[in-house]
Amino acid sequence: MTTFLGTPGVGNLRGDASFPQAARTALADSQLRRNIGHATQTIRTKRLNAIRECDDWEQLRAAGSALKQDVMARLPELLVQLEDNVTRRGGVVHWARDGDEANRIVADLVRATGSDEVVKVKSMATQEIGLNEHLEAQGIAAFETDLAELIVQLGHDKPSHILVPAIHRNRAEIREIFMREMPDAGELTDDPRVLAMAARAHLRRKFLTANVAISGANFGIAETGTLAVVESEGNGRMCLTLPRTLITVMGIEKIVPTFADLEVFMQLLPRSSTAERMNPYASMWTGVHPGDGPQEFHLVLLDNGRTRVLADEVGRAALHCIRCSACLNVCPVYERTGGHAYGSVYPGPIGAILSPQLTGTTGHDDPNASLPYASSLCGACFEACPVRIDIPSILVHLRAQQVDEERGARGVLPSGQDLAMKVAGWAMAGAGRFSLGEKALSAGRLIAGRDHRISALPWPASKWTASRDIPEPPPETFRQWWSRTHDGGHE
Repeated sequence: MTTFLGTPGVGNLRGDASFPQAARTALADSQLRRNIGHATQTIRTKRLNAIRECDDWEQLRAAGSALKQDVMARLPELLVQLEDNVTRRGGVVHWARDGDEANRIVADLVRATGSDEVVKVKSMATQEIGLNEHLEAQGIAAFETDLAELIVQLGHDKPSHILVPAIHRNRAEIREIFMREMPDAGELTDDPRVLAMAARAHLRRKFLTANVAISGANFGIAETGTLAVVESEGNGRMCLTLPRTLITVMGIEKIVPTFADLEVFMQLLPRSSTAERMNPYASMWTGVHPGDGPQEFHLVLLDNGRTRVLADEVGRAALHCIRCSACLNVCPVYERTGGHAYGSVYPGPIGAILSPQLTGTTGHDDPNASLPYASSLCGACFEACPVRIDIPSILVHLRAQQVDEERGARGVLPSGQDLAMKVAGWAMAGAGRFSLGEKALSAGRLIAGRDHRISALPWPASKWTASRDIPEPPPETFRQWWSRTHDGGHE
């Protein structure tokens, strides 16, 4: 996948904190905000240029959305069809109910080959289940081969973007990481080509010696049993062809019915992700072919909460996601806080949905509980989504679920939000009360800062300003303006 070697970097902000807590740390880092803002603006501009070339872009989006809806409606039968066709062509299919089961299956398959190391294609599904960490605990070394993932891995870091995991690292930092972790690389400069060539030489040795590769899949075609991975570097192609054993971990929602359906997504995905007409490397494989490529193929179909999401009539649309990251690049919240603030594998607007959906929450203090609130609902993510996922509506749906769960846990005790809404309802129910409220709010001008924003209020309003600023009230309300310009006889 694409890596921005020139992007200035920051430290790892990921942890167990809720999004508001982590966001405060990120917002205080002006360098981070400049870095992420510059990078996402570059990606946005490239993407817009790429989709302008498509006269039928909106028709493609509609087709992609319709295909995904069809898949969700027929998911059980399509998965059975995929299993039959993979098996018929020499592959072996394994079903994993959750991440723990998937990790056990993969580790057992690797051990059965006698290997203690594997090479990996960039995969969000394996990050979701923590496969690398599980393999390490089993004495199996997993080597990431995507350049950005390699940078993150060698830096003992966490990804900060779905498409560009090392977006928070600059060239100088990458050079330091390579010098420290790849001593055989020799003296390096921070020139992107020099760094890329050093990584290529390092990885080439792994490609030539590894007997097992692990991949994800962008798409699985039910009609033929074909799996597809698209990428921009060619490292994935090396993993998918050289090792004797190939293990693919695929979320069950990644299936498409027919090979013809793939045509739609092969136009939508590259333009929305890497801003290209097509990905330089589109690798497809169907089962096992004697004497050509891996001689042993295993497909692990991962549920891990997906069937639970499918039961939610509103939230199930999040399963349409093709992991292009277009929603991240247009999100003002992501741009200001970066990916680590989300504390989850999937950052950005779609991550604010997928993470709570797939892994659930254990209560109000669970970091996932705050994620549905980690977006602005401005609608930019829906406009950018190549398969028309109505992310704002799903976020509102998840927020309502979270409020209901918290209210149920409290019993009859109202929350601060409940009380605030009751007070607001009382004030707005009468014209006189509403007018007095407007006049009272004007006092906020006295505590606004030089930037004309209110950043700190006393408790209980501090629970709001802890993660949001409030614009300074205008010097004149609409009612006052109307009275001055109309009631006095002015047009």
